[in-house]
Amino acid sequence: MTPQQFRSGVGKLLAALLAVAVVLLNPSGSWAGPVDWQPVASTAEGQQWWDAGSLRISKAGNLTVLSRFQQAMPQPDPGSEQGRSQRPPASDLYVMEIDCGQNLFRDTSINGLPQWGSQWQPASNDGLIEETIQAVCAAGANLLAGS
Repeated sequence: MTPQQFRSGVGKLLAALLAVAVVLLNPSGSWAGPVDWQPVASTAEGQQWWDAGSLRISKAGNLTVLSRFQQAMPQPDPGSEQGRSQRPPASDLYVMEIDCGQNLFRDTSINGLPQWGSQWQPASNDGLIEETIQAVCAAGANLLAGS
């Protein structure tokens, strides 16, 4: 098994674990439904998406959303064998809680694993996080107004 095959298998396993965690944490099934990935502008670091269908209000009155990050592919030598057959890196899945009023976020789950006690963070000039926060807060404005 090559390292790429191993990473691909791990990525699939983590996606399955996330699905199980969503069911266990939300047995009512109210999150069930098709995924509606919304991309934000990519950067040199990679690409980020957020799922419009997962947008919810947390118990604390903030927005929560499922997001996905994929690192940019490294640039191999153009003539190398590796450069022609290279697969994109696996995506990581996050459940983010976003405080739109203070422009802060925290990851409450990464690849299906709960992040107990995660701390609030600013976007810190991370273009992908900044764009995600802006897009999610704009999409969730009606939810926040009704909470």
